[in-house]
Amino acid sequence: MAATTNTVDPDVRAHITAVADELFYTRGIQSVGMDQIRTAAGVSLKKLYAAFPGKEQLIAAVLAGRHDYWERGIGQAVDAATSPRDKLLAMYDFLETWFGDETFRGCGFINAFGELGATSPAVAEIARAHKDSFQRYVEGLALQAVPDPERAEELAAQLALLAEGAQTTAAIAGDTAPARHARLAAATLIDVATR
Repeated sequence: MAATTNTVDPDVRAHITAVADELFYTRGIQSVGMDQIRTAAGVSLKKLYAAFPGKEQLIAAVLAGRHDYWERGIGQAVDAATSPRDKLLAMYDFLETWFGDETFRGCGFINAFGELGATSPAVAEIARAHKDSFQRYVEGLALQAVPDPERAEELAAQLALLAEGAQTTAAIAGDTAPARHARLAAATLIDVATR
């Protein structure tokens, strides 16, 4: 006899994840309990726990959604640019747009790591994997502008660090200016690396 699995409709899972994302992002992960998520999502506690057996699984789903959002946003900005230099700079154009969104509260991964990195190895690993993925993406773009792999790797590390610093600074300042400042610094670094 085959075992039956209690599956939750993917739309219900997506709705719960979206509600949790909004609550976690605006209030902080630790300050939001599963009961608050259940109420805000309008689902029973049984359905919530069928979809996500624990809060850590829900956090992982929220961060997966944030990762997808990040990759789509960066990818669209980069794809709209034509030259290798412009593709690298387009990342900062995406950041400026994102920073201008009234819901912007900083990088969800930095926020999650800051809250839970010391106590949740799973959250720490998810945050590290996201940052590593971005670093590899920037390195791929840098290789198009700088054919020397060592110089491209160094440039990518510098450009990624500018993007990370801009996110944190913009969240604290509540301003889009850090994206412009990071873009100007990135242009200088790219020009030096491509000489």
